[in-house]
Amino acid sequence: MQTKPEAVTNGRPLVSVRGLKTYYSLRGSFGQRLLGREAGSVKAVDDVSIELRRGEVLGLVGESGSGKTTLGRTILGLVPATEGSIEFDGREITRMSERELRGLRREMQIVFQDPHASLNPAMTIAQLVEHPLQIHGIGSRAERQSRVAEALSTVGLDPPEQFLDKYPSDLSGGQKQRVVIARAIILNPSLLVADEPVSMLDMSVRAKILELMMYLKRELNLAFLYITHDLATAKFFCDRIAILYLGRIVEIGPSEAIYAEPRHPYTKALLRAIPDPDPRRTVPRDLPPGEVPDAARPPLGCHFHPRCAAAFEVCGWETRDLRELLERRWAFQAQERYEAEQALMGDLAALDEPATRIRLKAGQGRTAAEMAALLEEVRRDAPDERFWTGVKRIAADGEHLDVEWFDPVVPRPLEAGATTVECHLYDEAALAEAERRRSETESLRGE
Repeated sequence: MQTKPEAVTNGRPLVSVRGLKTYYSLRGSFGQRLLGREAGSVKAVDDVSIELRRGEVLGLVGESGSGKTTLGRTILGLVPATEGSIEFDGREITRMSERELRGLRREMQIVFQDPHASLNPAMTIAQLVEHPLQIHGIGSRAERQSRVAEALSTVGLDPPEQFLDKYPSDLSGGQKQRVVIARAIILNPSLLVADEPVSMLDMSVRAKILELMMYLKRELNLAFLYITHDLATAKFFCDRIAILYLGRIVEIGPSEAIYAEPRHPYTKALLRAIPDPDPRRTVPRDLPPGEVPDAARPPLGCHFHPRCAAAFEVCGWETRDLRELLERRWAFQAQERYEAEQALMGDLAALDEPATRIRLKAGQGRTAAEMAALLEEVRRDAPDERFWTGVKRIAADGEHLDVEWFDPVVPRPLEAGATTVECHLYDEAALAEAERRRSETESLRGE
């Protein structure tokens, strides 16, 4: 396998992504389509900017649904970008035709998550690894066979003659993934997107595959975009780590800094979720409640605020947070008390629409003053609930209750030590605005 030259550390980045957005349009109901109404979109990648240099490993880490795979596929041109710029080795690829992209893909390859599904069971290992060379019309038959043998040897399938005539069903999971990697590197790419490459493998095989990829990085000067939900393997393999949450990078920096001094509350939560092999050690598992929200209707302001223990006035509290608060309360109440409070609050369907002000009608025969009293009771029962920091005003008007929240503030990227983080906790302007809102709330409650 041809060895690439050493990385150029002071030159332009191999991959440069600026303001990238990848949205998937949703199909609405028949009536919506008939009237030409939009059904919305899933914001899989929402304004991401990153750089990747030759020979570097950048890890993309986050829960399922955070947009990791979509980001990797968009960079490869497998998914069209909705907005933004992607430069590969100085060439803008978002405006390339499929014909132009096909030639560029010799330099960009992908290793998929499931090696069993990545290989055609009807093709031999020799045919599978040779296939990229045939597609791009590279070399004679003899030259291609020689490169196939060399690629198999490079990934540790040695001697290659023992594997050439076998089928995927004849190999173990680890061997299949080595074949997938051999197929990916046979074109001598500069970038390899590894999408959860070890998650489908046995624990005993994972370290060997990671060691193989580290070897390829050194020998071939490959740049890796390593997609994973596992911060433990990312620490082992990555030079830098980007933490994704709901399509946005909430923190990015050197691996050492991410592990030694994480800044974003979500990064801290992911690190606390790493299993500790020593049963004698007790590690706090105060993980954030709930799951990743719907990317079609993300939370206002900071997307992480509904699950964040440190959220405060500027983070984007809204109607859906009130519904979540009430439902959590009702989940632990006796049936009779639950039914009484639900009847008082009336129809809460309006809370499902994201907004910073709402007018709720009390249940039949009840008053808004009773609704306000109930919310005050909820506040007293859970005084440390972060939700209340975002409530600007609660006012009763006959049978209607008006609730207003402070306008959301979208977090911006900020330097925090060795990392860049999107969090209001490190934004002096956001902290000052929170203090102003806090004073305003206290003034209103004192009237």
